[in-house]
Formats: sequence, C-alpha cells, structure tokens
Amino acid sequence: MSLINPALTSAPHTVVDCFLSDGVLAQHLPGFAPREPQRLMAQAVDAAIQQHSQLLVEAGTGTGKTYAYLVPALLSGKRVIISTGSKALQEQLFNRDLPALLGPLGFHQPIALLKGRANYLCPERLDQLLATTTTQEAEVLADLPRVRMFAISSQNGDVADIPGLAEQAPILPHITSTNDNCLGRDCPRYEDCYLVKARRKAMEAQVVVINHHLFFADLVVKDTGFAELLPEGEVYIFDEAHQLPDIASGYFGQSISSRQMLDLCRDVVLAQRTEAADMLQLKRAAEALELACREFRLVFGLEPARGDLRGWRGQAVYERALMRLQDTLKLMYEVLKLALGRSERLDHAFERIAEYQNTLQRVVNTEEVGAAYWFDTSRLHITLNLTPLTIAGRFQEEVLRAGSSWIFTSATLTVDHSFEHFVQRMGITQAQQLILDSPFDYARQSVLWVPRQLPDTADPRRGERLALQLLPVMNTIPGGIFFLCTSYQSLRQVAEVFSRELGRRILVQGDDNKQRLLQEFVDNGRAVLVATASFWEGVDVRGEALSCVVIDKLPFTAPDDPLLKARIDDCRLQGGEPFSQLQLPDAVISLKQGVGRLIRDINDRGVLILCDPRLVNRPYGATFIHSLPAMPRTRDAGKVHAFWTQSNNSAAALPQLDETAQ
Repeated sequence: MSLINPALTSAPHTVVDCFLSDGVLAQHLPGFAPREPQRLMAQAVDAAIQQHSQLLVEAGTGTGKTYAYLVPALLSGKRVIISTGSKALQEQLFNRDLPALLGPLGFHQPIALLKGRANYLCPERLDQLLATTTTQEAEVLADLPRVRMFAISSQNGDVADIPGLAEQAPILPHITSTNDNCLGRDCPRYEDCYLVKARRKAMEAQVVVINHHLFFADLVVKDTGFAELLPEGEVYIFDEAHQLPDIASGYFGQSISSRQMLDLCRDVVLAQRTEAADMLQLKRAAEALELACREFRLVFGLEPARGDLRGWRGQAVYERALMRLQDTLKLMYEVLKLALGRSERLDHAFERIAEYQNTLQRVVNTEEVGAAYWFDTSRLHITLNLTPLTIAGRFQEEVLRAGSSWIFTSATLTVDHSFEHFVQRMGITQAQQLILDSPFDYARQSVLWVPRQLPDTADPRRGERLALQLLPVMNTIPGGIFFLCTSYQSLRQVAEVFSRELGRRILVQGDDNKQRLLQEFVDNGRAVLVATASFWEGVDVRGEALSCVVIDKLPFTAPDDPLLKARIDDCRLQGGEPFSQLQLPDAVISLKQGVGRLIRDINDRGVLILCDPRLVNRPYGATFIHSLPAMPRTRDAGKVHAFWTQSNNSAAALPQLDETAQ
C-alpha cells in the first residue's frame, strides 16, 4: 500500500479542466469556486478508474468530494455503482448533484436510484391489509387513509414520501415486503411492483445510486448463485465508506427474528381464511407459533437490550422457551406440508418455515469460532444473530476482481492520520491513500468548549443533569442547536428538560420522518434537535440555523455490547490490545462524524461542546483531539459567550487555547 503524492498524480486534461476557474463547472454551476483539494481528489479518482485500482480518500468537510468523484466517474464512460451511507445522501446525489452535472458534462446515459425493498410500498401487501382491516390494531388503521392516498398518486412508491407518516410507524411492516414474504413472479401485483420497476431501471442504467446495505445484500445473494439485485459495475464508489465494516458484518452472518415469524403467522392466517378455509389446523398452528414467539421474547426481559447469546445457554427458562419455539416451528412445518399445492402463498410459507428452522438451529448452536452470537430486543421483538468477526477476506476477493475500480471516501476514514484501522477491517491492502484537509478556517470559524464539573459519565440521570447545567449557555446561542446523544436514555432525559425549561422549539428524533424534522429545524432557525446515531452523520445544515453542536459524551461502544465483546476476545487471542486497536479507533471515527455537522460552509460559525471530562483527564483524550479539526479550545464558558459577541471575526478575536484543554 502506498501514500499518494497528489502533485504527481496524472489524469486526463478533461477531468482537470472541469475544476479550473474557467472550466465547465465554473461556467454552469452558480457559486462554484475552484478548490485545490477537490481537484486533487478528482485526479486521484480518475487515475484509479483508468488503472482499475483501489483508492482510499479522506476528504475533510468542505472539500467537495461529491463532485470530485462524480465528474471522473461520468466522464469515464464506464458503468458506475455509487453506494452511499444513507437514504438521504442517496436522494441528494440522485435529485441534486447528478442532475447538476449531466448537462454541463454532456452525459446522456440513463441513471437510476435503487433502494432496498423495505423502502417501497408493496401493492399486494396493501391489498391484504385493506382486506383485513377488522382485525388490525388501531394504530395501524390510523395511518391507513394517508397510505391509500399516497398509493393512488405515487410514481415511485417510496414510503419515506408518505406525508405525515412517522419514521417507525406500525403500519410500515404491513405495506412493505421482506425477502421472506415477497411472492416474486408469483405475486398477482408483480407488474405493479415499485421495487421491480426500480430494479429494471437500475439494470438498464449506466450510473446507479444505491446504499451500502443494498450492496452487501446483493453480494450475499450472488454468493448463493441464484440471483442478483444489482447490475455488474466497472467502477464502484463508496461515499461515507467508514460505515462499511459494521454494515458488511451483518450481511455475512445469519439472523432470525420474532418479527419474521409473526409476519409468517399473519400470512398463514390470511391464506387459510381466503384459500384454505377447511384447514383450521393452519390457524391453530399459527396461533401456537405466535404465542411461542411472544413467550420467547419475554425471557430476555421487558426493556430493549443487546447481549451475548452464549450466556443464556443452559439456563432453564431459556432452554424451555427455545424448545417450545422449535416445537411450534416444527408443527407449522408439518401443517404447511399438508397444504402444499393449495396456493402459491401457502407454498411460499412452507419454504419460509423450512428456512426459519434451519437458521434458528444454526444461530442458537453458538459453537462456531470466529463469530459473535448475540440477541437484540426491541419492545415487542427479538432478533437472534450470528455475526462473523471479520469480513476482510471475503471483501478482498470482491475488490481484487480483474477490470474493476474501487474508490472509498469519507470525511472520517483515519484515526490520528492513519488508515490502518479501516484497512484491517476491510482487507483493502493494495489501495493507494490520499488525505485532504478541509478548506474551512476552523481557527476563525469555530470554538471547542469542554465544560468543567461535568456529571459522571456513568450517572443514570446524566442526561437530565447535563441539560440543566448547559441551559445558561444554550440561551446565549443565536441559532439552532444539535444535541447529539450516545443513548436513547440520554435523549429522553435531555428532551424532557429542554421541553420544560428552554424557550425554543424542541425537536426529537423519531417524532417524525428524518427529512421533515430537518426541514422544520432549518425553517425555525433557533430550534434544538435532540437526536442519537442517525443524526451524527449525513446531515448538512448550513448557516446560523445550526450554530452549535453538543455531544453528550465520547461515543465509545458499551463494553457489554456482544459484538464488541467478541471482537475484544478475538483481539486478545491474537495478542492484540483491544482498547487501542478496536475501542478507541471506533470512538474516534464516530466523534469525527458528529463534529462534522458543525461547520458546513466557509461562512459558517459555530460552537462545539464536548461534554466528556475524559478528553482532558485521560491520556487517550489526545488521540481524539489530534483527530479533530484545529479548533481553538477552552474550558471557560465566558469565552463561548465572547465568541458570539465579538464583532471582529478574525482569529485573534476568538477564544485562545486553554492549556488545561490540551
């Protein structure tokens, strides 16, 4: 692996010329200004495409990395797959960034946007729901009118576009399909399927915009040798590439959830009622399986949790509930076997139950080495998982395929200026590397405050106490505030205090669709958005609407997290040091993402508040600081107020570095 010297990177003049002061982008894009880091990245991307090689690029916020990879990709004449870290970034690429370039670059080939199936309304599932309204929960029926209106007029079927529908609305599993319950070509509404239409467009397109989850889902399907979800690409570009290791691990393992089994029960009951009325044993088997699922969920406690599944082996309450679940699955299998040939729906249910039995058996076996066995519970459901500890070997095979180019970029790929953590997890050992600093003047535009006398990081009421402590400073912030939490417990406590004590509009993650929350935040201009993981990255709010980012504590993964625990054990077995090799790098990358929300434009000004004393009283705090932009740092709340009251925006007018904050 080699580190690129950007000055020596050669590229065709057509790509370089696009980024000149009189180039095609400056001529056609209002407000475009040449940026040296952007041009260097575009050259490196173009070289990787032409040489069929791999490239790692950390491009600081404001580099303009989107155009830096889009321009060479569009000019290459090759089939390009662009994978992003979020649906919001997918939509931004497809609806804003790509259209802005197509005309100026003279690109006339088809482009397509493709999401996972859970994002598309399923006409057949909606028909089923409408046929069973008398048996549905009130909260499902409450959203049905808006879904029906959407179904009449929608062109793409994207459920995120349904007006007023909450992000986790209970109706969503009833109107979208899964790999399990989709009937495929046997579906009576196959030709009306929004997912089928989107996939057809993707197969015909030269540029396809997807997300990381869909990429790995396609890779897993291809491994089976039966199908594919995506066209074969010549160029693969991964934006927000820092997310890849965790997402990939989930797809190369196996999982089974009570939600899957309860969905099957509902489908069997519906099929019995409409297609096999004489087979009451179908209904009874479904009821028995549903009861066994709910009892198994209760074994793991009432509160949502994650844990090591190996720790439950041998416990009587677990073993009894598991045996009952396995017995009811077997009963459902035998009853569905008797119903084979009665209908396509029942035949498909038989295939699903056979797969569930096999998956459950493997996931609860817990004897495979090099894997984590863990459970994850929500309020109503449980998922059992088997996750490999590394996917580096399998992913390396894909990247080294002849004739393809692979570009990985993010604002947060390095830890203390090294790609090593990402490289080891993904197995990308032959990639060239490029680090480009942000063009923003953080010394002039920002200040970092680490408050004194912070509540203990283990305090169960920490969110509440922290919110009360920060109230005086919150009132001095002229614009909007992101309060980013590392747990839902903190989110609830902070939101409760601010709603009661702070005279501003308080927006809380989960109360509405993410994009609508963001739009209201921007429109208000002085709102406070309290959020967790999904707002730490992929969010771009410019100007005074976002004047302050608060992070409640350093985002270390909980030490009892089953995946982390398994990785720690594996690291120790190999003679490694888990904290420095795993826990610290993961937390640094997460923190860099959260910090990256603050300054999004050369005219932005903002305060970053990091509410964790470990930044200054632990040796590893220096690693976090060195990985962040070079902001002036202080522990004095008065200097935060001075930052906003200074009329002179020069660096000299900003708070100076406190020695105690180093």
